[in-house]
Amino acid sequence: MFVKPAPGRSVRWPGTMRLLKAQGETVPETGFWLLCLHNGDVVKATPPAASAAPVSPSPSPTHLSGGAAAIPEPAEAHA
Repeated sequence: MFVKPAPGRSVRWPGTMRLLKAQGETVPETGFWLLCLHNGDVVKATPPAASAAPVSPSPSPTHLSGGAAAIPEPAEAHA
């Protein structure tokens, strides 16, 4: 679930004691976070939209050469 701290509140992650980011974070639906929600320490929020331009992976050497890429042999094989 995606939550952010309620106005005027700060909430720490259990275990690490790191503060929950003010813009919100995805947290597991554990008893701790459900209790924070029930107590009003956090509020459910909408996660920010992903970037508008999808990132396409760079082509691998296999795509460039049209065949399988050569796999180098380990250095020990040439001793």
